[in-house]
Amino acid sequence: MRILILGAGVTGASVAEALASEENDIVVIDFRVDLLEALKERFDIATVAGNAAHPSVLEQAGISTMDMVIAVTDRDETNMLACLIINALYTKPKTIARVRAIDYLKHPRLFSDKGIPVDIVISPEQIVMNSIRNLVEFPGVLQVSEFANGLVRLFSVKVVANGDLTGKKIKTLKDRLVSGKTRVVAIFRHGNPLCVNGDATIETDDEVFFVAPRQEVRRVLEELGKLEAPIKRIIIAGGGHVGKRLAMALEDKHQVKIIEKDPRRAKKIANDLDKSVVLLGDCSDEKLLLDESIEHTDLFCAITDNDGVNIISASLAKSLGARKTICLLNHNSYLKLLAGTNIDVAILPNQETLGSILKHVRKGDVAQVSSLCGGSAEAIEAVAHHNGRDDSVVGKRVDSIKFPPGIVIGALIRNQEVIALHHDTVFKEDDHVIMFAMDKKLIPYIEMSFQPITN
Repeated sequence: MRILILGAGVTGASVAEALASEENDIVVIDFRVDLLEALKERFDIATVAGNAAHPSVLEQAGISTMDMVIAVTDRDETNMLACLIINALYTKPKTIARVRAIDYLKHPRLFSDKGIPVDIVISPEQIVMNSIRNLVEFPGVLQVSEFANGLVRLFSVKVVANGDLTGKKIKTLKDRLVSGKTRVVAIFRHGNPLCVNGDATIETDDEVFFVAPRQEVRRVLEELGKLEAPIKRIIIAGGGHVGKRLAMALEDKHQVKIIEKDPRRAKKIANDLDKSVVLLGDCSDEKLLLDESIEHTDLFCAITDNDGVNIISASLAKSLGARKTICLLNHNSYLKLLAGTNIDVAILPNQETLGSILKHVRKGDVAQVSSLCGGSAEAIEAVAHHNGRDDSVVGKRVDSIKFPPGIVIGALIRNQEVIALHHDTVFKEDDHVIMFAMDKKLIPYIEMSFQPITN
């Protein structure tokens, strides 16, 4: 697939990295030559220096031959204008545009054929906010992803020494899980995937991934001894796009405070929020945190636009007694700095956003993708079709599907209902199947088995 990426910033670079490794022809446009040179040194891609919304620059990048355009520059207006120009002047490829401002997003008609013709609008801030809100809903998990329009959740937990999971074989957990509907789909040990079968033994510090119906997640966590007390008191460090959205989503059911250092921004979000308390100050100020009873805070979310500030403030909050801390990191390499800080969860916006883009790049009939473990693994929701191909799963039993090791079938949804998975379960037309691929190199096997029906 030929893909044009507009913007070589953090998001554009992460998208380029993910797609360049999958035999796609990638071209990146940005006016910052230094960023383009850095990308060319790392990946086998082409670059064009210039304004991503200028027709001459788009033509230099080969816009007429592109299958897809992903507009992720730092400016909403540039992303939208580029899509408008592409639609007006060229044979229209599929367009994906990042739009951050709530003022644009609250008018869906803006992105119609009569407005700005964008095929898919993504909002990284909304995606990140939803991820954090899921962590608030299910305290005790490291990450949560939704599938099948919220019917199914993929979640992971960290195994602690002497915990309920430590030393257990997967087959011994079956009595504690809902029969056929909750499954262990992956185990990562020291960042490396393990083969998942009944004899696999769970060890301290493993990250274990489960798939379960949404209504069963809380009960499963309780059975596994991983359900923590509800989160009530929350401090959000950073009143930017994510911080404001998060406060709006949580303030009705939680006690929310926001720390924002910019006076004008603090005043604006204070006017926009109904119940949240907005504090003007530095989130890494120990006195301010103590004055706001950090030791009685259930969750401290460090989500400013500065990774260093997030690491420092979250680490400080944890040392001062915050029960749980979340740290937002735009640079994956900073994950190494979290060792020894006791920060509970790291949120990677680029990884969260990547899934919403990949589902439109995948070659099969893919409804949802979640990029996991730094982009090395993926969870995929694909739709089964009887398309005349021998490798279609329709009409076949689960135990007859010969995926290579590393692909695990986690859940089956039929007619908006989660169906128990057993070895003799037979796949039907339009079944939604959720699978975990421990390595991205395995994705083509899933794509081949879930091809859409062609006319």
